[in-house]
Amino acid sequence: MSAPIDLNLVRMFVAVRDAASFSLAAAQLGVPRSTASRAIAALEDSLGFELFQRTTRKVVITAEGERLFARIAPTLATLEAALTDLPEHEEAPVGPLRITAIADFASAVLTEAVTRFSARWPTVDLDLHLTGAIVDLARNGIDLALRVQTTAPRDSALVARKVGEVAVRLYAAPAYLARCGMPRTTRELADHDSIAFHGAAPLRPGRAVGELPSRRRITCDDMRFALDIVRSGAGIGALPSFLVPQELVNGALVRVLPRFTLGSAAVYLVRPARKHVPRRVTLFRDLVIEILQQRPLTPADLTLRAA
Repeated sequence: MSAPIDLNLVRMFVAVRDAASFSLAAAQLGVPRSTASRAIAALEDSLGFELFQRTTRKVVITAEGERLFARIAPTLATLEAALTDLPEHEEAPVGPLRITAIADFASAVLTEAVTRFSARWPTVDLDLHLTGAIVDLARNGIDLALRVQTTAPRDSALVARKVGEVAVRLYAAPAYLARCGMPRTTRELADHDSIAFHGAAPLRPGRAVGELPSRRRITCDDMRFALDIVRSGAGIGALPSFLVPQELVNGALVRVLPRFTLGSAAVYLVRPARKHVPRRVTLFRDLVIEILQQRPLTPADLTLRAA
């Protein structure tokens, strides 16, 4: 069985035949003339016959070369057209886009991105997996993850880009503070009821409210429910900053102990490491970054950095 012939050599042969010049063919393909000459020589050695008659003034294709061209040109043109017409080479991205994130964080950050992306690119189907667990991206076929972590992912199979920071801080409803007073120090928290959540590990306070001198009255595993309870006036809540921007604007919540932060974590966009990233993934990633940079959820609590 003869050794397979490099298709790059065949492509060079067609280019030289069409240009009737090694120099012009090399220029069209963006390679040195010597590369074109060596490619044709290698192809001739593989085939066992000459493809071109070379003189100091011109290059003329041989009869054998013309017969070869007649046989391979249509096939080569069809192959190049097929590669050019692949979906990822088209203007509109296509295919499924699978994303994972913490549910509450997705509601705060991804709602706008998903709505805008699906309207702009109807050829892409978005599939969101909202969970507090760290999902194995490769095993579950996930294209992009939005993660909140205290340290950067160190898995060599992943590519992570930091896009922001989240802080866990204390908030309370004006009605509660009117009834129980505003604590001025952490010690004064001993006279107050607290609400806390025990959800995704990276969003748990670095120092739990229960470890502060406060009366932990309510604990839940849902951040949105914790927000509702704090907003209703049940006590002082430890909440991640991305949950409360609207409540701070409309006065439904007030920051308690403004200089005190219980913990913080970074926001990362994470994807599997691969040489060729589908266009639908890069388009969605760029849209999320654009939204976070132009409209931070709360400038005081979420500091965005260009990565």
